[in-house]
Amino acid sequence: MTAASTSLRPRGRLVLSAGRFTTTVSPRGVAVGIAGLVAVIAVAVLSISHGSFTIAPGDVVATLLGGGTAAQKLIVLDLRLPRILVALLVGAALAVSGALTQTFARNPLASPDVLGVTNGASLGAVALIVLGGSAVTGVPLAALAGGLITAAAVYLLAWRRGVDGYRLVLIGIGVGEIVNGGVSWFLIRAEIVDATRATIWLNGSVAGADWVQVRPLTLALAVLLPLAVATAFTLQALQFGDDVARSLGVRLQLAQLAVVLTAVALAAAAVAAAGPIEFVALVVPQIALRLCGGSRPPLIVSAVLGALLVSAADLVARVALPGRELPVGLVTAILGAPYLLWLLIRTNRRTT
Repeated sequence: MTAASTSLRPRGRLVLSAGRFTTTVSPRGVAVGIAGLVAVIAVAVLSISHGSFTIAPGDVVATLLGGGTAAQKLIVLDLRLPRILVALLVGAALAVSGALTQTFARNPLASPDVLGVTNGASLGAVALIVLGGSAVTGVPLAALAGGLITAAAVYLLAWRRGVDGYRLVLIGIGVGEIVNGGVSWFLIRAEIVDATRATIWLNGSVAGADWVQVRPLTLALAVLLPLAVATAFTLQALQFGDDVARSLGVRLQLAQLAVVLTAVALAAAAVAAAGPIEFVALVVPQIALRLCGGSRPPLIVSAVLGALLVSAADLVARVALPGRELPVGLVTAILGAPYLLWLLIRTNRRTT
């Protein structure tokens, strides 16, 4: 491995290379990322300041920096900060997972939802709830296991001397529908209290999040996000097709497996922490692609915009109906469904 170096490409893109691993960064992408970070900080402060006991944004910042009264420290640090951190981490994980999936499949309609990962996580969590699991860590662990098992099944069924992105998506849709049937069966046979708990979880929510969810999710992203960034060279090669990737020295099957496993683990970790928050993994990578340009969704900008979308949706869910809080998954679904319809129409017109 040689020392990292940088050079400029003709169209103003910065090339970052370390040995044979190379990626490009555009000034436009950097500007979008910085603007997104500023918006994330602003939304986070507003979200922490809002609640039954309103705290001025300036006092929120002062408390986060070590000041504030004892009451403000309790509300900000113990009650509201974990919730916004879970929203930010879940949004980033889902967005990066979607960016990896869409690049691998070379299909803007691909996402962990389509591959059945979200459905599998939902089945694991609902099964544990209905069968009597009540431990705080039980439901997240069951969701994580369900997502990983479902993804493994989809990958094995899609294997035909390699994995084709379109075949993976089609099999993922089929397996996801089968798993949805299992979720419905558990809800039908459940007691009313358990069915209510499961339904609330299935809508996706960060309400009640605490440091118990923040710590494992932070650890998961600290491992998985660098792995996702490390796939940059592989993703650049895969977007030109399998033959080109092989000619560039990519060990195709191993590279594909690494990309899929990273995407699945990110999605499963997010769903385990907050339930299935729909459309984030589908919508955010395409928004990042259109804002930054290029040939594939940018991973870092996708993470920033994913964190922004989920945190903003959670804030809207809390203030939209006075005295009543909506699940954040409902807000993202309301935002994402029209986008999905537009994307389907656009794709159909392009094909025609």
